Amino acid sequence: MGKFIIIGERIHCISPSIREAMATRNPEPILKRAKEQLDAGATYLDVNIGPAENDGEELMKWVVTLLQSEFDNVPLCLDTANKKAIEAGISVYNRAKGKPIVNSADAGERIEYIDLAAANDAIVIALCSAHGIAADNDERMMHCQNMLERGMTLGMEETDLWFDPLFLVVKGMQDKQMEVLEAIKMISDMGLNTTGGLSNNSNGMPKNIRPIMDSAMVAMAMMQGLTSAIVNPCDQRLMETIKSCDVLKNNVLYADSYLEL
Repeated sequence: MGKFIIIGERIHCISPSIREAMATRNPEPILKRAKEQLDAGATYLDVNIGPAENDGEELMKWVVTLLQSEFDNVPLCLDTANKKAIEAGISVYNRAKGKPIVNSADAGERIEYIDLAAANDAIVIALCSAHGIAADNDERMMHCQNMLERGMTLGMEETDLWFDPLFLVVKGMQDKQMEVLEAIKMISDMGLNTTGGLSNNSNGMPKNIRPIMDSAMVAMAMMQGLTSAIVNPCDQRLMETIKSCDVLKNNVLYADSYLEL
């Protein structure tokens, strides 16, 4: 895949200002968050509208059109439990800068999101879980194989399934961290792409520690072959670490100005 792909996580309905902007169709807070993330180095923007059971289709169309018209067809990751809203977003999506990403399928109740991605020539994030967190890597790889086979049977390219081993909270699941890193290596060794919500590992930590822990995790994960992550690109320490790892992995040619690129 080459250079590490940053999916900016900050257009999320969990944020009060974004939730209100979505509810009132106020573009300013959404455009502000988008610009900050793109300026900081995001490749894709994740657009999380939540369950959006009532107006999800219309809302997703509005946000997709707003962002792509303002930011030269920026590629987007469409994030909601409302399948019809994802289809609606794809229907107005411009692919000039990259396919849409469907966030997300799993090997359980959400396996049909792979079908949705296949039918719409989209990338899909595939969580290596079915009903809760996988017990071990044998289970993760079983789910990975099942989802890969389903996607390929439907005509998808294997590189369009981005597998998420699920980053786990260090506080409380410290003994599982190396297992997650090993899963990334196993999936990567199959020639497949990997991603995930990286900041989950530092949940519950003090604010000053989180960027340090996230940076350590992304460096270790990139060493195992992680090809992308859903992160806050405005976290300077994290972005400096990712850019440095890209140089060390020979994904990017070194220049003294590499941190500014």
